[in-house]
Amino acid sequence: MPVQYPFSAVLGCAPDDLDPMGLALVLTTISPEIGGVLVRGEKGTAKSTAVRALAAVLPEIDVYDGDRFSSDPDDPGATSPDGPFAEEARRTRPVRLVELPVGATEDRVLGSLHLERALSSGQVEYEPGLLARAHRGLLYVDEVNLLHDHLVDLLLDAAAMGRSTVERDGISVEHDARFILVGTMNPEEGELRPQLLDRFGLTVEIAAPRDPVQRADVVRRRMRFDTDPAGFVAEHAPVEADLTRRIAAARDRLTKAHLDERALLTIAQVCAGFEVDGLRADIVMARTALAHAVWHGRTEVTREDIRQAALLALPHRRRRNPFDAPGIDEDLLDQLLDEDPPPPPPPPGDDGPDSGDGPGSGPDSRSDDGPATQPEGSPPSTESDPSSPGADSSEPTRSESAPHTEPGEQSADDAPSPPPGSAAPDTPGQVIGASAPYRPRLLTVTGVGEGSDGRRSRAIAQRGRRVGARPGSNGSLHLVETLKAAAGHQGPPASGPRRVELRSADLRVAVREGREANLVLFCVDASGSMAARRRMTQVKTAVLSLLLDAYRRRDKVGLITFRGSAASTDLPPTHSVEIAARRLEELPAGGRTPLAEGLLEATEVLLRERVRDPHLRPLLVVVTDGRATGGRDAVARSLQAADVVARLGVSTVVVDGEAGPFRLGLARDLAGRLGAEHLAVDQVDATALTSAVSDSLGRGDGSRVAPASRRSVGAA
Repeated sequence: MPVQYPFSAVLGCAPDDLDPMGLALVLTTISPEIGGVLVRGEKGTAKSTAVRALAAVLPEIDVYDGDRFSSDPDDPGATSPDGPFAEEARRTRPVRLVELPVGATEDRVLGSLHLERALSSGQVEYEPGLLARAHRGLLYVDEVNLLHDHLVDLLLDAAAMGRSTVERDGISVEHDARFILVGTMNPEEGELRPQLLDRFGLTVEIAAPRDPVQRADVVRRRMRFDTDPAGFVAEHAPVEADLTRRIAAARDRLTKAHLDERALLTIAQVCAGFEVDGLRADIVMARTALAHAVWHGRTEVTREDIRQAALLALPHRRRRNPFDAPGIDEDLLDQLLDEDPPPPPPPPGDDGPDSGDGPGSGPDSRSDDGPATQPEGSPPSTESDPSSPGADSSEPTRSESAPHTEPGEQSADDAPSPPPGSAAPDTPGQVIGASAPYRPRLLTVTGVGEGSDGRRSRAIAQRGRRVGARPGSNGSLHLVETLKAAAGHQGPPASGPRRVELRSADLRVAVREGREANLVLFCVDASGSMAARRRMTQVKTAVLSLLLDAYRRRDKVGLITFRGSAASTDLPPTHSVEIAARRLEELPAGGRTPLAEGLLEATEVLLRERVRDPHLRPLLVVVTDGRATGGRDAVARSLQAADVVARLGVSTVVVDGEAGPFRLGLARDLAGRLGAEHLAVDQVDATALTSAVSDSLGRGDGSRVAPASRRSVGAA
């Protein structure tokens, strides 16, 4: 077994001065009910090393020899499907660290029928999964943001309930599954959904130190470990032993710790002040504050305990939409902690002091039921209500810098564009913001793929409805088809019952049709012909809505823009949709329209991604009004580039950004050349399209809405 890098050496500090990552990991081992830790950070910041080293400093546990479910001999309510056990079978072993691979299947996580024994002897026996192995230990998921959502839900549910129930393949098993869940992730590779973020008890953001002295110290320690692993571990053994003793003592002290009414009301006041959803944050903060107190040898929760609990439990619960970055305002936190919490509720039957004639009961006073009354006809005050429409907001409106035009007026941005093929002078780019995203139409790739599980296009996948069977043993067993294959080589009928003879060639696994994730590559026209304020706002809102849809469907996304005289890949294909949204928000508009360069840049990106992952099917979304004004023979070159893209055979959608009563229809012509679906920018909105259909049917005038292409199979 390889020597593990010491936990204390990763942190590089004493137990009394843990960094946020070390503190979060220690607190959740003291009180596993906190709900686990999510460690977010850039690559190369020792996230995985720290988690793997944590198991070595945890106190050993008592188990029964031969118990695959690690039931606790000291817990009278603990049960094991392998039990009962004799007291003589009791032994002590180190805590396990169980790693869950990103590509694990549901059967491997939950456990399933022991296939070999079922086929060889006909016995129905349960083979425990990773949840059973991780009971009373650590379950570690590296790159948890790349784990399929249904597996993350399954893990978090088991961590919250403390039990795992398996009802499948003719078996029914329930066992304890209390473990410390630790996930690590690099945000550049994609985010977890806010709903899943909220299920982790604590989260920490880490980054490599920028101080050269600290960086050199980290490198020095690592090189010493690589040179003499055993000696390095022995050098840190006293600190590791001290950590183990302190964790064990803190666990014992936790049963005596007390959270008084004032501390509980302060926690509630902090959570309410940060407007977190639900009550999970309050519960996690209370448990974390208690763990922090006992870690420091106290049984009473202090202001500092609550502050540290808020810094660990609230940042990831502040997100209001998938593109918000986790974070917490420490100044606001200190302000909330310094305020006196509301008085505790009176005991039952005590109505409290008479408030009918006392101070503060007048009509001009402000009560807990709302703002103070104001003179009739005066405008409502917004000074004390940050949620009111007139209140000052800390986030400026992204379109404040754009000039205002009255209806019927024409701004400089709405000036007529030059005719196709004519040159337009380059103009300085201006940034125009998007409106609030909406629910877009579902754009899919034609055919049936074999990509990774997702939510966009049809595919042969691990999950979904069963559509057939194929030979093999890698997958979910299709018992009926296996028996059918075996029936062909059975001997003559016997007078009594006999065992079915099965060969390895008889095995059949289920073929399932589900949904896959795709590469959604956006190729966005940011030229002057698209720079009209209303038009660019529509375009950015449509792209932002499609990005949000790609985020929910676990797609990979890329962003290409073209303006002036060239095209650029602003975001190579990645799972980090948040970065694409930021690049889109900062995208300036203006200049000529190098349409050919944009299409050729998209071709190069698609060809590279096809080599990297042949199973990842792309969906190209070209957002343009179809005008080509970049350079000599711009129109002819754009048509040639469209032919190059068409020969790739990828599913393509052209989102037409042209607006106004007089339209040239160039984007529609481009779509025909590409063999693509053509959508007006206002047709991307699924709600608007549904309303148009409903209005048409309601009028009964026979008017029709243009049918969607095969690639658009419905609303999201």
